[in-house]
Amino acid sequence: MFALKKFIASLLMPLSIALIVLWSGLWLTRKPTRNAFGRVLLLLGILTLTLGANKGIGILLIRPLENQYRAQPDFEANADLPPAIKDCKAILVLGGGHTDTPGLPSTSRLSASALARIVEGCRLASALPHAELWTSGPGVSSQGATHAAILAEVAVQLGISKERIRLIESGYDTEGEARAAAEVLAAESPIALVTSAWHMPRAVRLFSHAGVRVVPCPTDFAVRLNPGFNVSDYLGCDLTGLERSQKAIYEYLGLAWAKMRGKI
Repeated sequence: MFALKKFIASLLMPLSIALIVLWSGLWLTRKPTRNAFGRVLLLLGILTLTLGANKGIGILLIRPLENQYRAQPDFEANADLPPAIKDCKAILVLGGGHTDTPGLPSTSRLSASALARIVEGCRLASALPHAELWTSGPGVSSQGATHAAILAEVAVQLGISKERIRLIESGYDTEGEARAAAEVLAAESPIALVTSAWHMPRAVRLFSHAGVRVVPCPTDFAVRLNPGFNVSDYLGCDLTGLERSQKAIYEYLGLAWAKMRGKI
């Protein structure tokens, strides 16, 4: 079910749609009776790819997700922590993917999102010395370490004591991680939930539905613009724009799917 869900979602991404439409159009242009329709599909494919890769559209799509929860501020020495964070007895870092490539250190095996998440988790752990650090995620293969274990390795390398770290090695998606967290974490205490900013709205809703109280601690922001308006941030097409669009659409699909099944 998990693999099927991922496959269907991948087909609904802008890049996949554009490529399917473009190849279909190219094939139809070779048919004399369907040449005109093929040309229409080619135009639609180019338009889909252009809109999906546009930097401004990517920002427009993903910003409503990232703006729902603020990042936790820098913690100054000897200064009081924000009340919500201060009450957390546990920090949970959601999985973000890794590879089992031989010869690479654990820091290089993590995806960019996973690395950003564990760095934020360690920052919070340094500010909350009495809180446990929980890492989440199953394995990529039966031979390799679980994602939770790889995150834990990186946390130790970043200075977190191994004795403070706990693993959640079940749950192949956010819904599964929420169920697993509900089983092992105390319901009466809020947990500091760390995940990518664009993923946080769906994560918060799924965890709340599972009965887990969370304090959102978003990281890995896809939109990080300098102050003031810069036209180059919004005009033109590039991989950054396409990445933002794909992440946003994936999250909107995930929210819709969870809502259809009554999970949020």
